[in-house]
Amino acid sequence: MQPEPTHEHGAHEHEVDTQHNQHDHHQMEMATNNNAAPMTTEAAHTDHQHMDHADHSEHGAHDSHGAHTDHSGHEQMFRRRFWISTLLTIPVLLFSPMIQEWFGFQMPEFPGSQWVGAIFSVIIFFYGGVPFLQMAVPELRNRQPGMMTLISLAIVAAFGYSLFAIFVNPMSSFFWEMATLIDIMLLGHWLEMRSVRQASGALNELAKLMPDTAELLAADGSTKQVKVNELHNGDVVLVRPGASVPADGEIAEGRSNINESMITGESRPVSKEKGDKVIGGTINGDGSLRVRVTALGAETTLAGIMRLVEQAQQSKSNTQILADKAAGWLFYVALGAAILTAIAWTIARGFNVEVLERVVTVLVIACPHALGLAIPLVVAISTALAARNGILVRDRLALERAREIDTVVFDKTGTLTEGRFGVVDTVVIAGWTVERATGIAAAVEGDSEHPVAQGIRQKAQELGAAKVTVTDFAAIKGRGIRAQVDGQDVYVGGPRLLEQLNLTPAGSIAQFAQQADSRGQSAIYLVQDGQIVAAFALADVIRKESREAVNRLHALNIKVAMLTGDSRAVAESVAKELGIDTVLAEVLPEHKERNVAQLQQQGRKVAMVGDGVNDAPALTRADVGIAIGSGTDVAIESAGVILVRSNPLDVVKVFELSRATYRKMIQNLIWATGYNVIALPLAAGLLAPVGIILSPAVGAAVMAISTIVVALNAQLLRGLKLGQA
Repeated sequence: MQPEPTHEHGAHEHEVDTQHNQHDHHQMEMATNNNAAPMTTEAAHTDHQHMDHADHSEHGAHDSHGAHTDHSGHEQMFRRRFWISTLLTIPVLLFSPMIQEWFGFQMPEFPGSQWVGAIFSVIIFFYGGVPFLQMAVPELRNRQPGMMTLISLAIVAAFGYSLFAIFVNPMSSFFWEMATLIDIMLLGHWLEMRSVRQASGALNELAKLMPDTAELLAADGSTKQVKVNELHNGDVVLVRPGASVPADGEIAEGRSNINESMITGESRPVSKEKGDKVIGGTINGDGSLRVRVTALGAETTLAGIMRLVEQAQQSKSNTQILADKAAGWLFYVALGAAILTAIAWTIARGFNVEVLERVVTVLVIACPHALGLAIPLVVAISTALAARNGILVRDRLALERAREIDTVVFDKTGTLTEGRFGVVDTVVIAGWTVERATGIAAAVEGDSEHPVAQGIRQKAQELGAAKVTVTDFAAIKGRGIRAQVDGQDVYVGGPRLLEQLNLTPAGSIAQFAQQADSRGQSAIYLVQDGQIVAAFALADVIRKESREAVNRLHALNIKVAMLTGDSRAVAESVAKELGIDTVLAEVLPEHKERNVAQLQQQGRKVAMVGDGVNDAPALTRADVGIAIGSGTDVAIESAGVILVRSNPLDVVKVFELSRATYRKMIQNLIWATGYNVIALPLAAGLLAPVGIILSPAVGAAVMAISTIVVALNAQLLRGLKLGQA
């Protein structure tokens, strides 16, 4: 809650209780086969089991720092098979009678030249095509035919028919379609694996930042080089300038600037001093630090971030599930269409090679590789894009639901505001300057740890006020502070101090105090030589990004509400300054969830944005829970989306990313399924009576275009600039 006025300084300390909840992390399991053929990502298997590729001979191992999967072996294998198969496809194309007829050229004939295409096609089938057949085995074993089954059906049908046709009608064989089909499949999987690898690339780089050793400080001040995994909570380590922080901890001694860009995305180093928390893997600046270890291994911020990103990569959205179901249904549709095609054409023209060609064309065209790429590519790219922008998507469904949100509820303290007192306005009497008054007040408050004192000192530092020498410092219990400056008594305190000194604000000072009170701010006075010379208005400092965040949300047609336990006057003041639509003030922590529910009962789709402090029930109740400023508390179970930085503008990025991701998914599904809806009836010969028949060649070409369009369309998501007006 917002600090409320007391008689001494007009404020009390802001207490924070942070919850550290752990979430379950499901390890991935792998279905293996005799040849250890590579498995594809989640879209490629409808048994919904996650796979661990570490056992694959062509795979890289798991990174020692994290539990996420290394897809580089998959990517290299598909890339290698794609290029080799593509090179082997060249002679298949050149010696294809159909290709020669189309382009009007003739390859030189020599003994056995008619077998060139077939021989190279056999090599392509077993080198580039058999892995897809192996990946279809688990689908068939589980009686859940899906994308790998359909791909295998198309490859086997094209290969078997072409072998048969070379003896019956060489002109009707389409080895070249089979070869190019396999090439396209390999290309699609290469692109998919590359996207997954790039999505995990940032995590691999983070893992590399964690040092292997640390300098452990002994009781006598000496240091000892130890392995990081030998550290214990409570140990104190020395972090030299330019070195990596070995574990999460708290600064016990020293001051420095810490580069946290690898965690938060914020390029500016963050000033840290005694008592501040530091994150393992971040880079120390030019100061020497002694850090007391508070978290190790799986409990560290970095490990939590990596778990969350991996969990997001593994989780499926509604759209992904829809794509999986579509692939399963398409298998049965393809078989049914092929059977009906065979029956209809046999009745119409008798059983011949042309009937087989029609059936094979249907099976080839039914291959849904574009559908298989439609969602996984977008998921991988959007997850990487989110991580680069400081957004950790714990639940894919939460990100997908974010596009439907029409009301965002912000918890005020620590979210829209910084949760600390700061000087928001100052007034001085004639002959005084704001810099001088602030400098003297800061000097008098120099030894106090009170939030008001900290706020005044921060303001003096921002103004660059000259340092003032203070003597004879004394605290006046319940009223303020007294000291001497240049031989004169100087007092700093609130209204009760003025009562003791028998002073009453007048003129501009009195007017200033009344305005501060109406805005729910605290007025602190500077008294010198028996005269009130200045007054400071202090309040919970509004984050500089909050106003722009509210404006951006309004631009997205999203209403903004503010939820706070502060007084109505304080809440209304902040809401007026930020342009907030709805104010929910004087709300007890246990009633926050109730207020969110009331908004939902009005038919609103609500996102709750909180800092994780007493917000868990409201975050859970909301349609989308967003935890902000949780860089050191990434395991909040109640939030579907976690923002590393305490920046309200990142909330806007969540909705922009959600909408852009959903658009790409739908566009890709339309491209992928639209092709099948149109091409299958044409391939079956539905319009044959009017002379329109989709040839295998044209069908394969359209299929290739569909796959390429889906892949390129997903890649366009990389260019999305989040948070830009």
